[in-house]
Amino acid sequence: MTPFADIDMDLMLTLDALLKDQNITHAATRLGISQPAMSARLARLRTIFGEPLFIPSPHGRGVLPTPRAESLRPQVASVLQGISTMLEPMNFDAQSSSRTFVIALHENPALMLGADLFNQLAAVAPGIRLRFALPEMSRLPGQLENDDVDIYIGVNAGAHDAWIRRKLFDDEFATAQRKDHPRGSNPLDLESYCALPHLVVSAQGDPFTGFVDQTLAGLGHQRSVVMSTQSYAMAPPIVAGTDLLCTLPRRMLQRFAQTLDIFTPPLALQPIAISMFWHPKNNHDPANAWLRAQLLNAAGVQP
Repeated sequence: MTPFADIDMDLMLTLDALLKDQNITHAATRLGISQPAMSARLARLRTIFGEPLFIPSPHGRGVLPTPRAESLRPQVASVLQGISTMLEPMNFDAQSSSRTFVIALHENPALMLGADLFNQLAAVAPGIRLRFALPEMSRLPGQLENDDVDIYIGVNAGAHDAWIRRKLFDDEFATAQRKDHPRGSNPLDLESYCALPHLVVSAQGDPFTGFVDQTLAGLGHQRSVVMSTQSYAMAPPIVAGTDLLCTLPRRMLQRFAQTLDIFTPPLALQPIAISMFWHPKNNHDPANAWLRAQLLNAAGVQP
């Protein structure tokens, strides 16, 4: 049996060139090597296959393939075609794809990106489905590694250092109240802000204390928090139907500007950066790269 390790790419190309040209000099030119180097490769092939493979033509220049060499023609062509196909870059045809992409993200970025992203995908890739899933941070590393999640969108806190990240947008915080709020629409001072009733969105810890309250405490103030919800999506309609105030990311609140008045809160709050994260093994995957480009576009960022 011919040792598999003895056959390398150079010998496969040599065999293919000799079968096509049936001339050692022409085959060497085709491969860009010298005639002695071609002869040396042919000698190796003869040793491996245990027969001449090509013999000098008795009626002219060139060589003739033996029946054994001729029988190898379709196999050599198939192997080289397979290697050529293997080396072709991966492509992703979004327009004809029926793939389901899974994005792990919380409600806040989902509200800010969801509609724009879907409308964008529906226009260019009608067969693609999109699934938003709440991230389980303890499981997320395995989900990204196993392709159960394609992209995670969130803040840097909690993200794995090995993940590749790209910022989608920065956002500042704003305060919202319903249209025609009895206090009017003038800017708020800190004393009035603290005295009015507030709704807070809190998913963990003390449900009636958020980062705003921590900032106020550092300033020696405390606001009146009278209602709490774990859902960002619930906050705008509740505020629109009550006299409550709520301080949330401005980009999200602006989507509810028809029912809410939005203004700058009377205290300095640290802005937040929302980024997308993906596993490094998918950095060059065309499908994942396409999805990332769509997210950047939906966020208003140049790819």
